[in-house]
Amino acid sequence: QVQLVESGGGLVQAGGSLRLACAASGGTFSSYGMGWFRQAPGKERELVAAISWSGGSTYYADSVKGRFTISRDNAKNTVFLQMNVLKPEDTAVYSCAAAYGPGGPRTSSNEYDYWGQGTQVTVSS
Repeated sequence: QVQLVESGGGLVQAGGSLRLACAASGGTFSSYGMGWFRQAPGKERELVAAISWSGGSTYYADSVKGRFTISRDNAKNTVFLQMNVLKPEDTAVYSCAAAYGPGGPRTSSNEYDYWGQGTQVTVSS
């Protein structure tokens, strides 16, 4: 059983930056592909970024390409999401998720086995 705990959310002005972190425990972190999802009020959950178990491959939603960067530190069992040039439409609850096994970045929520509880990101205009 893998436990995921997110941190780093908060309130920021448009154009600002935040760095989210997701700490994993209870499993072999390097065996999991990781993803960051977000859900805004009244909207469906969407994949923001994903990274392969080795960190060698990444995926980004079009809406965040060039602004967000996903990375992982397998020695520290942590995945990060660096968010720059934040926009009000980035406001959402951000959650990390873990998908067991090798392969490229997982792009479907159905592929993920474990989820964190999420952290709120609010971008003011």
